[in-house]
Amino acid sequence: MREKIYQMLESDKKSGVCYDRFMLVCIVCSIIPLCFKETTPLFIWIDRVTVAVFIADYLLRWITADMKYQAKKGIAFLRYPFSFFAIVDLLSILPSLTVLNSGFKLFRLFRLNKAFKALRLLRYSKSFNLILSVIKREKKGLLAVCVLAGGYIMLSALIMFQVEPDSFETFFDAVYWAVVTLTTVGYGDIYPTSDIGRVVSMLSSFMGIAIVALPTGIITAGYMNELNKDK
Repeated sequence: MREKIYQMLESDKKSGVCYDRFMLVCIVCSIIPLCFKETTPLFIWIDRVTVAVFIADYLLRWITADMKYQAKKGIAFLRYPFSFFAIVDLLSILPSLTVLNSGFKLFRLFRLNKAFKALRLLRYSKSFNLILSVIKREKKGLLAVCVLAGGYIMLSALIMFQVEPDSFETFFDAVYWAVVTLTTVGYGDIYPTSDIGRVVSMLSSFMGIAIVALPTGIITAGYMNELNKDK
């Protein structure tokens, strides 16, 4: 029975294709109520039915985890809840569990994030799975870039916090400004007013363009390699 369930969940056969289409319909239906401000009885029932389907899907994938992770069957059932798609599935379920929402403040916070249901679509996106495999293969280079970006953000924030004490009330404000500047977004709600602060800001903007371009180039090169392999 578990073998049949796994084939339905993961295979490209007719049963697997039908199941994927059924789940896509359920995901789309679960997103529809999020597009409206008012809550109707129909939307409530749609939410209940789709969440029940999501819970069943989560449990079925969990009980067949040893078939998915054949190289590590001993810890497959412990590993699966911490995989990317398992976390996405869990986040799409928790906001609708009203019993938990009414009892714990933590789960009431999850209730505000029902939009996580849309992330379930990523499981059935071949393009996303391709990008995910590229990220896994290039994780060392991406990790180095992330460390570089994080260090640069903290350094820029520290410098700006010292030269612009009147513009930033807390160090977190300086970190927020550094992130916004690094990504070249520039909301304009916090900005330097002194000459030296503006010089630091200009240098940060130029460095931000260079640092943001690094992971983009790494992912693009890996993506093109994957496409060439498929061809």
